[in-house]
Amino acid sequence: MDYRRLGASGLKVPALSFGAGTFGGSGPLFGAWGNSDATEARRLVDICLEAGVNLFDTADVYSNGVSEEVLGAAIKGRRDAVLISTKTSLPMGDGPNDAGSSRSRLINAVEDALERLGTDYIDLLQLHAFDAATPIEEVLSTLDSLVRAGKLRYVGVSNFSGWQVMKSLGLADKHGYPRYVAHQVYYSLVGRDYEWELMPLGLDQGVGALVWSPLGWGRLTGKIRRGEPLPEKSRLHDTASFGPPVEDELLYRVVDALEAVARETGKTVPQIAINWLLQRPTVASVIIGARNEDQLRQNLGAVGWSLTSDQIKTLDAASAVTAAYPYFPYHRQEGFARLSPPAV
Repeated sequence: MDYRRLGASGLKVPALSFGAGTFGGSGPLFGAWGNSDATEARRLVDICLEAGVNLFDTADVYSNGVSEEVLGAAIKGRRDAVLISTKTSLPMGDGPNDAGSSRSRLINAVEDALERLGTDYIDLLQLHAFDAATPIEEVLSTLDSLVRAGKLRYVGVSNFSGWQVMKSLGLADKHGYPRYVAHQVYYSLVGRDYEWELMPLGLDQGVGALVWSPLGWGRLTGKIRRGEPLPEKSRLHDTASFGPPVEDELLYRVVDALEAVARETGKTVPQIAINWLLQRPTVASVIIGARNEDQLRQNLGAVGWSLTSDQIKTLDAASAVTAAYPYFPYHRQEGFARLSPPAV
């Protein structure tokens, strides 16, 4: 397993990490992802550790805390061998302080997560969404106190916009608070919006990407093909509305390219899609999920080899879309090229 620095921090994380959203799954979304109990979860953790995957990602909203509980049970007795990443800020109840990133909410959320995970510290806490109602200074000072108390080691965010990350980093520098070193983002061959603003920000500011849904919300499994109906057992029947949308023509164009590369390499479509991500700038770790041992072993096969430059160009061309304003002039007009940063 390849290990990479997480942003500008000193923490090294595996190129692949495990998403525990499948642990204890319940409800229309998480139940469709998977529902591994503690016994099955422990087996999946065993396989991960054997392969060098020691970072496990979860969140308090995953099955209303059950994912954290199952993960805690699965790593019991080997806490020092793993890195735990969890997230908070999304609603965990109907009360006025059951969501967001206020001082009250963050302190309570961290204490609850520590109890569910069965540990006294969290390696990486990420804010699951930007809380526009709470002053950023309040958020950062609270995180600072939790780091100083030894309950958190690193902090990051998830699904923030560029200005939200940059303003937070500026205030962290101004007041001497911990900087965000990770941004958990949606990034895939059918969702490359991350590249327009957040990737250059990450390069400039030392914020590493932890990639969620690298297979485009389950679309790049190799089971969806042009001219064929959605497989009967696909979870997209139940979960497509929860995830990022993808235009059909883009999806089929990318799948056609993936299948062509698969024939050249002898690798699977998901392995190629993940390997492409591992060669992108700022990507520290790609979060893989698995409902069972077979899926996990298949995804682990995405490392230990590399796509050729020609294969990357094929995938780049198939997945390319017009950038949103104000980014598209830099790609379309020659006069802007002299003002643009180096291509990523």
